[in-house]
Amino acid sequence: MRSITIGESTFSCQPDETVLETLLRENVRVPNGCRQGLCQACLMRSLDNSPPVSAQNGLKDTLQAQNYFLSCICRPEQDMTVALPNQQGASIEAGVIDKQQLTPDIIRLVLAYKTPFNFFAGQFVNLKRPDGLTRSYSIANIPHHENILEFHIRRLPNGQFSNWVHDELELGAQLTLSEAQGSCHYLPGRTEQPLILIGTGSGLAPLYGIIADALAQEHSGPIHLFHGSRDLNGLYFVDEMRELAEKFANFHYTPCLSGENIESDHVRGRAHDIALSSIESLNGWRVFLCGHPEMVNQSKKMAFMKGASMSDIYVDAFHVIQESK
Repeated sequence: MRSITIGESTFSCQPDETVLETLLRENVRVPNGCRQGLCQACLMRSLDNSPPVSAQNGLKDTLQAQNYFLSCICRPEQDMTVALPNQQGASIEAGVIDKQQLTPDIIRLVLAYKTPFNFFAGQFVNLKRPDGLTRSYSIANIPHHENILEFHIRRLPNGQFSNWVHDELELGAQLTLSEAQGSCHYLPGRTEQPLILIGTGSGLAPLYGIIADALAQEHSGPIHLFHGSRDLNGLYFVDEMRELAEKFANFHYTPCLSGENIESDHVRGRAHDIALSSIESLNGWRVFLCGHPEMVNQSKKMAFMKGASMSDIYVDAFHVIQESK
């Protein structure tokens, strides 16, 4: 008989029971639907041991790598400590070590941490300031020995957190970080698979990390980045991306401007329109979409219609919280 631990409670799982059946029997509320592993409403995460492979059937590879599983078809092979996707693990403290203005509205914030912290480039964390105000931001760097995290934070109109970061947050200040979340990140394997990455504004942040990760892990297939903005003020790392394209023959960079009456040698038009019209078929491609929700949702549909498998489309939509002064 296996045990299932969730939060502060531990329950015995009968030999013929799934994790979902055990928890529902004990009156633990777990979202569920079809109970056949199809709707994925009962998605959970194992916090200690790897779940049975059969319980991950149909999940994205990035979710599988983070030990997510479908509780309705999971018959434990060993004791498990589990959590719902919205249940965060332990938080850590990190200090501000650098602030750099990338554009008039986007700042590069670098934090250093000492407590062990696992993440994939492209995932996001919840940043919490001392008064408890919390916002989500994507990680723009790959893990390395210096134990730092990089974020690209855009100033929003009336944005309480973003304006505070731009105007008041000082070097040495401490922030609280949640565990890393999200499935929009690079995983090794299929190194010859073509990658296309489309982002707008600060949506470059996770894509920047994903590209660095792919190149660091010697991805050999073509990598195409399309970064868009309405005007020149929204584009950044242009020189860095062009230098990267010169260094790696398989990396291709296209900066795009969609505004009117702009004199520039950048490609004119919306990044996702340019990107998806430049490739006849996305069959067999891996697709990463980050930025404005409307762009992300539209591009996801277009990529699928172009032949990309839904399991190979990874998205990170930047939803904006409406705030007032």
